[in-house]
Amino acid sequence: MDTQKVEEYIVQWLIDYKVQNKINGYVIGISGGIDSAVTSTLCAKTGLQTLCLDIPIRQNLSQHSRAKNHIKWLKEKFGNCICSNQIDLSSVFNEFKNIIPDEKKTFLQELALANTRARLRMTALYYFASLNNYIVVGTGNKVEDFGIGFFTKYGDGGVDISPIADLTKSEVYQLAEYLKIDKEIINAKPTDGLWEDNRTDEEQIGASYNEIEWAMKQKNLGKTLKDFKGRENEVFRIFEKHNRNNQHKMKSIPVCIIPEKLK
Repeated sequence: MDTQKVEEYIVQWLIDYKVQNKINGYVIGISGGIDSAVTSTLCAKTGLQTLCLDIPIRQNLSQHSRAKNHIKWLKEKFGNCICSNQIDLSSVFNEFKNIIPDEKKTFLQELALANTRARLRMTALYYFASLNNYIVVGTGNKVEDFGIGFFTKYGDGGVDISPIADLTKSEVYQLAEYLKIDKEIINAKPTDGLWEDNRTDEEQIGASYNEIEWAMKQKNLGKTLKDFKGRENEVFRIFEKHNRNNQHKMKSIPVCIIPEKLK
């Protein structure tokens, strides 16, 4: 990948979108992870107004610290085009938990609550976007958005534009190195930060991003499960399972088209 050319292309794409749609700037959630760090830096390089929101919800301190440090770095490097706000939604989340029915604790309940965190953050992002005539910038990469659907529908998947969604995770890392993103962020294990036990993405997915990227490439080459053995067979099976189960996230919402003769 020609990292410099890719960076320049995305920055110009962001500028063009802003001009064509007559918006005032961008709003982006900063998680302390590599995807939001890279995306926010690309937004900052446009020189246009970029609002960085740190939205902790009972957040792990290391994630929160990385987010704060990255925002500080952006302000030092890019000056007045960067502004920020911290909106702690922990009390909102706690109140939600208190008023919903007290169900027996199951994985599905934990998953529903994890997704609720993402959707509360999306609500905050769109509040500030509406307030300032900004657009919400997505931070999903190609593996998450189009490979295995590893995002929350109407949570971190609820965005206006997606600057890095055509880059694989490994390409995002290349871009992070080129942009001189903090090594603490680059070296941190990827996590969506939605779980009480701070589980990593790899623990949730069952495979590393490099393995999932490999499986995506093999799928695009027309390979099938029977072409692989051992760990490769297991990884390909994991990829196909996530890809199949999350199609509802990766495709347009089905619309019931009424036949003309019935109208």
